[in-house]
Amino acid sequence: MPDLTLLLRRSTSVLAALAAAGLLGMTPADAAGRDSDHDGMPNRWERAHGLNPYVANGRRDQDHDGLRNIGEFRHHLDPRDEDSDNDGDDDGDEVHDGSSATNPHENDTDDDGVLDGDEDADHDGTGNEDEDDATESCTADDDDSDGDHVADEDENEHGSSATDADSDDDGTSDGDEDADHDGSADEDDDDSDEDACGSAQGEEDDDDADEVEDHTDED
Repeated sequence: MPDLTLLLRRSTSVLAALAAAGLLGMTPADAAGRDSDHDGMPNRWERAHGLNPYVANGRRDQDHDGLRNIGEFRHHLDPRDEDSDNDGDDDGDEVHDGSSATNPHENDTDDDGVLDGDEDADHDGTGNEDEDDATESCTADDDDSDGDHVADEDENEHGSSATDADSDDDGTSDGDEDADHDGSADEDDDDSDEDACGSAQGEEDDDDADEVEDHTDED
């Protein structure tokens, strides 16, 4: 027969632990929706997206896409990815422009074969992505998920993938391809003088620039 005294002590300890954690009397749904730092984002969601559930960070913009973390939660987006649907148009711009022509969950909202970043929602002659680039900071313009030296939001212009460094599997990195056949590698196009955020301006490749610096140091 089980030791009733021992069972009672264990039960008391469990109840005390639950009470200390604030879980006593809570339903599973309550526990799942718990928000320890009261920033409007549940603990479970914050942990799943790399945020600290014990620090109020709802007003921060982790991925610098113009949409605060609380906005990412409310719109079911990823606070670590400035362009969740990889269409060239940042999440914040898609949410805030109020246009039915763009949706941060769909890369081709109107299904016309043109990615949202290449559309011209306000019909002013400038594509959504170019308007986005003209107003954002360099911090918000440097995501390169696949490390091919072409920014994620510029990959669509070259017909390449933001998550595959060699989109056509030909052994040449997307950054070293010349998708528009203009005699300049795609990473040079990305770093052109028109892009003030390029890490290497003019005609110098990102990777070549590093090599030049190394040789200069040796001299």
